[in-house]
Amino acid sequence: MKLYKLNTHTRGCNKSYDADLLMNPKDHPNANVGDVVEIYAPDEENGTHLLLQITEFNNSCGRDVISIESGIATAFNLRSYTNVVMRIVDPADVALDSIEITFKDQYMGRSEMWRLKTYLTDTCVYLNKKIDYNDMQIRCQVYEMWSQGDRVASGVITEDTKIVFRSSTSMVYLFLQMSSEMWDFDIHGDLYFEKAVNGFLTELFQKWRKLSCNHEVTIVLFSRTFYAAKSLDEFPEHMRDCLQLDYKGRFYEDFYRVAIQNERCDDWCTVLGQLRKLFTSYQATVLRYHEREHMKIPPATNSSATQGNFLEVLNISLNTFEKHYLDRTFDRTGQLSVVITPGVGVFSVDRELTNITKQRIIDNGVGSDLVCVGEQPLHAVPLLKFHNKDTTLTSADDYSLPHWINLSFYSTNKKIAYSSFIPRIKLPLFGSQQTLHDAGGGDCGGDENERHFLSCNQSEYKHNSLFDYDAYDEQIFQPLPAQSTCSLQRVVRAKKTSVPSLETYAYRNNDWENLTPIQIPAMRRKMSDPDIHHGTSAMLAALQPDTTNLSESLASEKNSRRTIVSIAPIVRPGRALINPFDPSQVTIKLTSNRRRWTHIFPKGPTGVLIQQHHYQAVPAKITPAAGQPRPLQQIYNNGQTGGSGNNNNNEQEDYGCESTEQYDRVSSHSLLSKSASTHSFVMCDEKIDLFKRRQNSLMNALPANVPNLTDTQAKSYLWGATGEQEWTPAITTGVDWKSLTIPACLPITTDYFPDKRSLNNDYVISDYTLLPDDVNHEYAQSRAVYRKPLSTEEVCKEIVSQRLAQGFQLIVVDEKPLSMLGGCSSGSAVLPLKPPCESKKEYLLSIGRIFHKISLSGSVITVTGYRPRHPYPPINVDYRYRFHAPQHETYEISGVNFTTEKLENFNWNHMDLYICTRGDVDYPLMESLKYWRYRMYLLPKESIVSKIASCQHCDVFPDVTTADNTREQVEDFVRLIEAVSKLKRQFARKARQHDTPRLTEKHHNPINSPQQSINVRPKVENGRISRIFPATDAVAAAGIAARDDQDDGFPVDIKFSPNATLVEIFDAMKHPVTGVGYFAQTQSLPSCTFLSYDALMWLKTRLNNGRHPLDLLEAMRKERMICHASGDWKRAVVPGFVFYYVVQQDKNAKDYAPPLGDYSAFVNEWLEIEFQGCSFLWHDEVLTTPVPNFLRDKPAPQSWTETCKRVYRQSHLEIDVNQKSDRMEWGHVKHHTVLQPGFAFEIVVEWVTSSGPIVADLIGGWMRKANQFNFLVSVPADPMAEPFTKKSDPLRGPIFIPLCTTFLPNGAALFDEFPEESRSDRMLFLQEAILTKFGFLPCVLEKKYSIGKDLPKEYQYVHCTGNMFALIRCASNNYQMESPILLEAANVTRCVYGHTNNTNVPKKVGFLWAWNHMIPNKKWKAQTINNSADGELFQLKMLKDFREFCSNSDQRLSAFWTQSQELRRKAQKFEFNNNNTDDIKIK
Repeated sequence: MKLYKLNTHTRGCNKSYDADLLMNPKDHPNANVGDVVEIYAPDEENGTHLLLQITEFNNSCGRDVISIESGIATAFNLRSYTNVVMRIVDPADVALDSIEITFKDQYMGRSEMWRLKTYLTDTCVYLNKKIDYNDMQIRCQVYEMWSQGDRVASGVITEDTKIVFRSSTSMVYLFLQMSSEMWDFDIHGDLYFEKAVNGFLTELFQKWRKLSCNHEVTIVLFSRTFYAAKSLDEFPEHMRDCLQLDYKGRFYEDFYRVAIQNERCDDWCTVLGQLRKLFTSYQATVLRYHEREHMKIPPATNSSATQGNFLEVLNISLNTFEKHYLDRTFDRTGQLSVVITPGVGVFSVDRELTNITKQRIIDNGVGSDLVCVGEQPLHAVPLLKFHNKDTTLTSADDYSLPHWINLSFYSTNKKIAYSSFIPRIKLPLFGSQQTLHDAGGGDCGGDENERHFLSCNQSEYKHNSLFDYDAYDEQIFQPLPAQSTCSLQRVVRAKKTSVPSLETYAYRNNDWENLTPIQIPAMRRKMSDPDIHHGTSAMLAALQPDTTNLSESLASEKNSRRTIVSIAPIVRPGRALINPFDPSQVTIKLTSNRRRWTHIFPKGPTGVLIQQHHYQAVPAKITPAAGQPRPLQQIYNNGQTGGSGNNNNNEQEDYGCESTEQYDRVSSHSLLSKSASTHSFVMCDEKIDLFKRRQNSLMNALPANVPNLTDTQAKSYLWGATGEQEWTPAITTGVDWKSLTIPACLPITTDYFPDKRSLNNDYVISDYTLLPDDVNHEYAQSRAVYRKPLSTEEVCKEIVSQRLAQGFQLIVVDEKPLSMLGGCSSGSAVLPLKPPCESKKEYLLSIGRIFHKISLSGSVITVTGYRPRHPYPPINVDYRYRFHAPQHETYEISGVNFTTEKLENFNWNHMDLYICTRGDVDYPLMESLKYWRYRMYLLPKESIVSKIASCQHCDVFPDVTTADNTREQVEDFVRLIEAVSKLKRQFARKARQHDTPRLTEKHHNPINSPQQSINVRPKVENGRISRIFPATDAVAAAGIAARDDQDDGFPVDIKFSPNATLVEIFDAMKHPVTGVGYFAQTQSLPSCTFLSYDALMWLKTRLNNGRHPLDLLEAMRKERMICHASGDWKRAVVPGFVFYYVVQQDKNAKDYAPPLGDYSAFVNEWLEIEFQGCSFLWHDEVLTTPVPNFLRDKPAPQSWTETCKRVYRQSHLEIDVNQKSDRMEWGHVKHHTVLQPGFAFEIVVEWVTSSGPIVADLIGGWMRKANQFNFLVSVPADPMAEPFTKKSDPLRGPIFIPLCTTFLPNGAALFDEFPEESRSDRMLFLQEAILTKFGFLPCVLEKKYSIGKDLPKEYQYVHCTGNMFALIRCASNNYQMESPILLEAANVTRCVYGHTNNTNVPKKVGFLWAWNHMIPNKKWKAQTINNSADGELFQLKMLKDFREFCSNSDQRLSAFWTQSQELRRKAQKFEFNNNNTDDIKIK
């Protein structure tokens, strides 16, 4: 064994020291770059071995010396100058089964994860290795690795390694269930609320801090209130909006209190104090919320955890998570909803809502964790008990064990001195008759029988011990015999017992409700879960070909009954009801849903996927099961597994687990009682072995006469997220801290593909082929602008990427079965078999029950889709609730729809053609394609916070923008749009010289430096920039802040005489040096192109005879001297960022380029924006009247939309400007067609074929570019989040701020002196004037509704800091209205206009106010007003001051009114005097 001397080096100090490992090639004649070597100290042969890959050889290393990067050497305890053993190893021997990679503060889409996986394949990694993937600008770190059932410190990533991505910056929703148990005490005498907040949340936040997580968090308290009432008439009018009825006919109402919304904090401890404050008043507020004086309301009670609104909460978070592509941010990835309940994991639920929730959670790939702070029961949880609407004596309860909820139990590590016993159930409280009576009647309108049962004397029930429980269980849970043809009515008689009430009874306040063995069951089987295996389905298949997969198609109970009844003599598939005390009896057939998340779990020593927070308690002396020589405890003690909750303050390691004297905790996979052979059925991976053993291809593996599918279909346990860990009562579940601190993203791979028989029977197959080369050839000829097309292979990769991005997963199966499954089997069913000689690439993908096969063969791409023959029926649940958001004053009404999405309807063909044609206009992005977007407003920059800090009030904004200010903003804007368009100037332009020497560089003379590019920028002091402009850039033209008119950055050589001819002016304009200046040669722009804005500014400085520059340009166009740059003669000259070119050019010149001649193709390439409201920049105009708009005789129109038909236009956008990416990236930019100073200008970037980090890079560049007099701020797609909009966030809503309209003396109405039809508009203009005083700018929106004329006008505003939005809604009658009453949602409003949505109530005038949650609140928090007493946030000061102003406190509103009236009087007087002088002159 050869020893080498070990040196260490630091990376980066020298070019030749960049690798992790350096060695001399002469020592290793047989070693090649890419080989993996193992390094360890000779005395530690069984210790930790370090694996490194040879990336380069270095001759500067001495002989028999190797050098390792010093950080790695330290981590692996390898000391410098010691001797080490190094040998080359076979990568297969050190291959990793799975690896976990963490990343932070970046957005990594699923297609980027796939590219990163490909990049990492065949590389060597070690613990905490930092990975930089430069092509995609991705930074991440290795967190944990597993190989052969053990955690390892280094290894090699192969094709088969499962890569798990975990994000430390996710969107996290924490829901606290404020059910009645929160006010109970646990065994240690703590309130369950204290256990949840002081225990669990405190610990969670500590762990976040330790791992430096930066999650964006929303915390919501929720509960359900039951009312003891028999009918709706018992409720007063104001209560009825949100009442709902449950299956027992009880009235209830759900409440949500949002405590924290989209916040990021370094220290969350302050939040805990806030939660404690909310807790003290929560129950009283909610239960007494509707109380009014002199009004009787039904008694209200808080529900228990079991009866609570658990599934509704998950759906509410899903409504937000589903829209992740709308409000995309580039500094977070991943979504997690955590429900913290004082219960024990048992919930009484509606079957239909369960089906919706399950499908949505699985399809959306959202992590959902349930953390119980109650005691862990002795049966399997989480357990959903379906509402049993059948109240007959013989009905049995049906349960489901959802595998799509990750369960944790939190227990504190308090010790009781006299006992180490931990109870697993809470004992019922039996007190006096009276308390029992109360307990029984606690569920309002609870059954008399329940009450009777609980209040009776206990001695009556002694005889229950005669009941033969075991026989009963056997009877209920036995699987049905295969031959059974039981009719619906068949009832199995149990032993008769004299129980006074055979109704299902429940002990209040405990969880026995679901466990009572005294229910007499019917053998009617309900399909509780489409995944449960039906023993008779094979016989059915033989009898009735059409109803083969009943188990799949009869998803809901209603459906199953209907179908079964309608088919007369049918063999009905039955199944044993789930026994929560022994769920392992029931195995279910594997489905893609069951395997969707399994690749995030590591494989334990027995080869079974494990969840590390489930422990099995085993007496220490007993040896573990055969084939398990050593306890696994050491794995868990060396840290970082998701540990149990019992060692919470144990300092040994964050995720350790504690061993006590009596028990060693061994993870549950160490004692699998099943024999090894069952695992070949349980595990999908071993399914392949089964096929090998049979030495038979799948095609003939199933002869037609096989009576039962069970022996060939892989099975899975019902309980648990992996489906491979068996549940036993000895399992203790701890807290899955890893999932709660660094949640995993949905894995990009899975391993389930249906077998051939199932494909043929249960799926509809469709396919289409793509020939990218042919398509591109065709489009290249018709396209105005040439772009390099994607190669067939790139198209194929992109098609796979798009499916991954939409939630599909790549199916990985062993090579042989792949060719069988993918190639021949479906080939024979669908396509003619291809000759085997052609090289093929094949990808299998799945989501839910939809499978896609994408095969590339030569230049042909074939897309084969398999979708279920019997899709689940679409379900829609309309849900009403009350919610209280931060800064709101009441619990407001809200409504939301929960719907399942029909994934099979996604138009993949359109998407694939969009990719093929590289985003051609024939295949536009549609809403249904769920493309990503990033929406921004360009706002003028104001040093606003300091301005407000120095004033007592916030209405300190000037009414009008000054000309100087406007000019700077317009020039800044032109510079930004130029950067977006990637334009450059032909010549650098002379920079304007200010009187103070601010330039620290030489002034460039345009003649000396003709090639100056746009990027040259002089250094700046004192905030004001002097620019070296590329010669005649639109920007440039706009460029210089002109104090005097003589110089605006163009060399001024001439002033035109008053009678100069058009031709003279035109010739001067064309001058290469002193003229208006052109853009550098660019594809699809003709030569000699300039901007109309440039030309206007150029003319203004040279005309002094009052001639209008715009008229001159239009005259030139009519004389055919200039033309729109598309070559379209019909386009009149429009001032703004609009391209025109000089028509008369030498067509033989080498740099001559003709125009495209196609206007629509031209605007698809170039952003063109008209400038309105700033014509004073290029022409001296008469000053407008100082009278506020709302008091003018003829008010000015509200915005530029009155004159402009199109609000938005879309152009193609090249995204990868820095050429970093390894994929072809493009997108689109949607923008306002008009820029008007004083208005927000909207830009939206839209993409599907781009990588998050690359888009982030592009937009970051724009933001830096715009950052002089304007700034770009990110805004949400739906700022107001009103509930009648489809994409609304259910936990967000606007704040209504009423405007006082009765401040005039004697109660006179406003605007009395004006005609009635103009009053509603004047009210709008008054509100607009108030918003302007507070610094709000109008945002122009597209008109949403075109149904009727009487719908209200809506005007939206954004604050100039971008932090908040306001909305005014004005109807033609009676001032204002609430929400637009849409046909389908006539009465769903979030009731922001007061306390009811009753239409008889007079409408209030006011504003809707909402926060911009897209601005990370760390920036938000930086905007505290320093000199205020409590470090008040600028935003909250704004809101408070705005409320005060609108309510006319300190008479500020009436003072504003008086001031405005005064201005009007002065103007009228002035006008009157002018008219009189005119009259005198005439005389």
